[in-house]
Amino acid sequence: MRIGILQTGHAPDELRASLGDYPDMFRNMLAGHGFDFSVWSVVDGDFPPGPKAADGWLITGSKHGVYEDHPWIPPLEDLIRAIDAQRLPLIGVCFGHQIIAQALGGKVVKFPGGWSVGRTTYMMDGREVVLNAWHQDQVVDRPPTARVLGSNAFCENAVLAYGDHIWTVQPHPEFGPELIDGLIQGRGRGVVPDDLLRQAADNLDQPTDNHLMASHMAGFLKKARA
Repeated sequence: MRIGILQTGHAPDELRASLGDYPDMFRNMLAGHGFDFSVWSVVDGDFPPGPKAADGWLITGSKHGVYEDHPWIPPLEDLIRAIDAQRLPLIGVCFGHQIIAQALGGKVVKFPGGWSVGRTTYMMDGREVVLNAWHQDQVVDRPPTARVLGSNAFCENAVLAYGDHIWTVQPHPEFGPELIDGLIQGRGRGVVPDDLLRQAADNLDQPTDNHLMASHMAGFLKKARA
């Protein structure tokens, strides 16, 4: 099964040599599940020829906001709607979660409640799931076709599903402690409140459910659909 990764941002330069770029993190996360991957760096203007260029799709995170005026955002929204119309499997993570919601009729804003960073607990399908977060933007109005699968008190729309073919998540199941530590040092200082950065740094050695999410995402992409 070929998964098309739509890259909407780049990992910080100082981390890329050791941790790879965002598509590398998803390749590593989903290794062993039988996928082949193709990458289109839509943030740099590189787009696939259409929704049938892959069997399933994944949209990465980004430092950009989905509501910002970038020339690659409208064609990405068009592609999302085309993938949806074809009912091909699609996963969105952080920015991907938000751009899918925006493309399908939802609203994303810079959340007045501020930032969520580091190890964070969500309720998903009736159980606690712990993942690394790094975001201030949130989906505040869901598209009419979306249903909530996961949330917490800070982020109501943390995990969304659309039919049986789109699944999106606000936190980052592909982010390990090294990446969070790098973001704290390289992108957090002076932007994210110091107390949140300290809390995130203090929890770097605590476990997350990344492996559980990898299995869930792989199963979602591969499951049989009518």
